[in-house]
Amino acid sequence: MPEGHSVHRIALQFRRDFVGHRVAVSSPQGRFAAGAEELDGRTILASTAVGKHLLLEFEGDRTLHVHLGLYGSWDFAGEVTAAPTFTVEDGRVGDAVRRGGALDALGGYRDGALSQATPEQLAAAQDAAGERNLRVGGPRRRTLRMSESERTSEADATEDGFPPPPVGQVRVRLVTATAVADLRGPTACEVFDPQQVEKLLAKLGPDPMHDASRTAENRFVERVRKSSTPIGLQLMDQSVVAGIGNIYRAELLFRARLNPHAPGRSIPEPALRRLWKDWAHLLAIGVETGQMLTRADLKTEDDYRRALAHRDARHYVYKRTGQKSLRGTGTVVMEDMGGRNLYWAPGWQTRPEA
Repeated sequence: MPEGHSVHRIALQFRRDFVGHRVAVSSPQGRFAAGAEELDGRTILASTAVGKHLLLEFEGDRTLHVHLGLYGSWDFAGEVTAAPTFTVEDGRVGDAVRRGGALDALGGYRDGALSQATPEQLAAAQDAAGERNLRVGGPRRRTLRMSESERTSEADATEDGFPPPPVGQVRVRLVTATAVADLRGPTACEVFDPQQVEKLLAKLGPDPMHDASRTAENRFVERVRKSSTPIGLQLMDQSVVAGIGNIYRAELLFRARLNPHAPGRSIPEPALRRLWKDWAHLLAIGVETGQMLTRADLKTEDDYRRALAHRDARHYVYKRTGQKSLRGTGTVVMEDMGGRNLYWAPGWQTRPEA
C-alpha cells in the first residue's frame, strides 16, 4: 500500500499539470459514471494530500476523494512534468537527504510550504537549492505511473494520438487539453461536498507535510500518551498519525530505539516529540526523492547508488529478518502485529532517551 510520501508526490503531480485547468471527467470502466458526470467540465482548483488520502478540489464545492489502497495507481500521460526524482550521478540524492534540497529552500515541512507551493515556487526553490530546474523546456510528452513504485517513459504519441485510449479497468479519467490521468484499482473514489471533506479530515491524525504546526505535534503526542496501546500499533492507526505504513513504522521505531510493544503512555514526551520530527524528516525526504531512504549512515555516492538499487541497503530493519542489526547487537526479527509483519531489532530498540 502506498505510504504518505507517494500520495504527496501524486498531489504534486496534479498541482503541476492539472490545477487551474478545466477537465473532462469520465469513467471508462463505468463504476464511477455518476461521479464523473457530476465533475465533468469543472476546473480543478487545488490538489491536497493528507496521509494516504488524495483530495482534488473542483469548482462548485466538489472534491474528488481517492484512497489507492493496496492495488490503486494513477497513470499520467501527455505533456506531464516528471516527478522530482534524483540520481546519484549528479549527487542530488545525497544532497536531498543531507540538506532537504528544494524542501529546505521552501521552508520544507516546517510551515507546510511544499503542500501549498505553486509550480513557479517549486521551480524557484529547486534553483535556490542548486538543483536543475525540472521544468526547463516545459513539460515533456511522456507516460508516468504513480503508485508505490513510479515508472516514467518517453511516449511516442503525437498530438493526433492524444489522449491515448484507456487501457484496462480505468475507474476515472481526467483529461485537459494536454494531459490525461487514469485511475485504476482504488479502494475509494468518490465525490465529496465540503462537509464530507471536513468529516474525513476530522477522523485523520496529523500529517506533518500537511500541517507542521506545534498544534499538530501536540495532537500526536497527546493521542499516543493517553493510550496503553503499543506504539507499534498506534503508528499504523491513521487517526493517531496520518501516512505511516509498514515500512516507515519499522524504520521510525528503529531510529528512535523504541520497542514496538511499549505502551504509548509509557513513552516519555520528549521521545515522542523526536519521533514526530523524525517522521516529518523522513517524509520530506520521501516526497523529494521518491524513495523511502531511512538509513542515516549513507555517506558516499556508492552508498546511495546501492540504496537506490537494493531495498536491504535502504532500510535498517524492514525485510531484514535474521540479519545482524545494523546498530547495537542481536538480529532483526519479524512477528505479526495488528495483522501486518513487524520488523524490529530487540537488541537495539530498548532505550529511548527521556
